[in-house]
Amino acid sequence: MRVKTLLSAGLGPLGRFMPTLMLGLIGGGVAYWVQLPLPWLLGAMIATTAASLAGVPLKPPRKGRKGVLVVIGVMLGSAFTPDMTGEAALWSVSLVIMLIATAVMMAFSVWFSCRVAGHSWETALYSGVPGGVSTVTVMALSSGADLRIIGITHAVRILVLLVAIPPVLQFIGHVDIGSATPTLSQWLWMPTAADTAWLVAAGLGGMWLGKRLSLPSPLLFGPALASAALHLTGLTHAAVPPVIMALAQVIIGISVGGRFAGTRLAEVGYALLMAVIQALVLLVLAILAAWVGHVLTGYSAAAALLAYMPGGAPELSLVALSLGIDPAFVTTHHLLRISLLVLLLPLLLRRMVSDI
Repeated sequence: MRVKTLLSAGLGPLGRFMPTLMLGLIGGGVAYWVQLPLPWLLGAMIATTAASLAGVPLKPPRKGRKGVLVVIGVMLGSAFTPDMTGEAALWSVSLVIMLIATAVMMAFSVWFSCRVAGHSWETALYSGVPGGVSTVTVMALSSGADLRIIGITHAVRILVLLVAIPPVLQFIGHVDIGSATPTLSQWLWMPTAADTAWLVAAGLGGMWLGKRLSLPSPLLFGPALASAALHLTGLTHAAVPPVIMALAQVIIGISVGGRFAGTRLAEVGYALLMAVIQALVLLVLAILAAWVGHVLTGYSAAAALLAYMPGGAPELSLVALSLGIDPAFVTTHHLLRISLLVLLLPLLLRRMVSDI
């Protein structure tokens, strides 16, 4: 009996997460079967979001998400290649456009949240940050902001953006997002032992590097930088297996849907409605900014859209990686944006409070 109790205690967290994981896999499998774009991500996200709003208790993938962030970071780093140096000039112009677009989006978000939705200035500021939800939530803990509104606003924004990506990309017509069906051999492909060692080294070394440099989302950007260094120098050309990428999509989808756990439509209907309206306006602003970036630089409008979207870096970078839409370009933009916002957010908050 004691052995059984100890075994249950050891497997408890994993056992409680398994139903949530199975729901995500089923949702992803159904989406894959009906050939939706981004099936494992969107299918898992839609299934767990519906279950959360219906009151089904779901176990969020806390430790699993951390591991997946490292995997995504390593995958993103593999997109950096030695022949990318000639694009630096185009990237610099695009980065400036992204920063201007970010300022416009955040100004609108804060104004809308405060003046239209009726939230406090502190709540409006933290809710209006485009991305970096984990970092923003930690910073908001020591303020008087409404953490529930902040969580709902960020969760709804990411949900709306991810659902909108397939039709918007089809509308702008710069990428084919048709869901190709990999063969069994492609699904079962695995890197060599040497390549696997390089990938593991990038992940472990990147975790240390991210914390050492105090990067935002260190588990994502640290491994991405380490992996990029290995690939840019030509030490390895290793890629992550398709099965691992699909599982990463499922975990990220579950983590997005799980953010609505404990949220009932009848209780927070107004907050959800305000968040949806805000997210749709931000989506339009991102589309306009992507069009400007495409016209001025000639760069892919699809890549610019994913780079300028005010969502989470892990989610949008994973979308870029899954669809083959210049993940290095997208990741670089999100890293710069969230880094600057983390540095400037305390200054903005002090300025706003002093003006009240």
